Amino acid sequence: MTSYLLLIAAGLWAGTQNALAGGGSFVTLPALIVSGMSPLAANITSTVALFPGQLTTGYASRKFVTGAGKLPFWALLVLSLIGGAVGGLLLLNTPSNFFARLVPWLVLFATVVFAWGSFFRKSEGATVHLGPLRTAIAQFAIAIYGGYFGGGIGFLMMAALSMAGVPTRNAAASKNVLAGIMNAAAVALFVMSPDLHWRSAVALGCGAIVGGLVGAWAIKRINERVLRMIVVCIGVALTIGLFVRPV
Repeated sequence: MTSYLLLIAAGLWAGTQNALAGGGSFVTLPALIVSGMSPLAANITSTVALFPGQLTTGYASRKFVTGAGKLPFWALLVLSLIGGAVGGLLLLNTPSNFFARLVPWLVLFATVVFAWGSFFRKSEGATVHLGPLRTAIAQFAIAIYGGYFGGGIGFLMMAALSMAGVPTRNAAASKNVLAGIMNAAAVALFVMSPDLHWRSAVALGCGAIVGGLVGAWAIKRINERVLRMIVVCIGVALTIGLFVRPV
């Protein structure tokens, strides 16, 4: 019972963090591994567990969802769905060690890019650094990675959308919906996997749903500059933690 309560708490934390910035799986993965799961089983269980919270968060913050410049939101959605399916198939057929070693560098890169786009550009939306084609390629690559491993996809999407000129609040809401879409394809594959631990997934999922609603509430009300600072601070903390103690 104690372990399930801890998983609920981890899900609450992860759901809130996913809604605001991303990186919730870096809370759930260690929690599941500590409970005795293999990294692969923890990865699959975490993805399934966080999925309901991502849907809840995406629905709650849907008013802020937007496309990236000339690239409409439906195109981002399709790319996320296809890329997530490709990543899920890769995970079921190859080891995840290679991507796991890349995660600290990816989160570091995404945090630096997002910080630069948020605080060092001359003005909000003054210059679009990623055009529609590059944004589409970036989203598709992130979706494949998201379906395969998932850690840090929120930061990567926030960075890509920010570089495409999307305001922080809208980028946060859009990446919540897109994360749910790209994981939907992976979850459809993972629910049949023998590595999925359903009880742990349910405990994590319940916490993640509540946490997602808390995060969605914060997105609507928190000062945008404060939101940017929160995103960067979470990114720095995650990067340091991952380099010191990789998943």
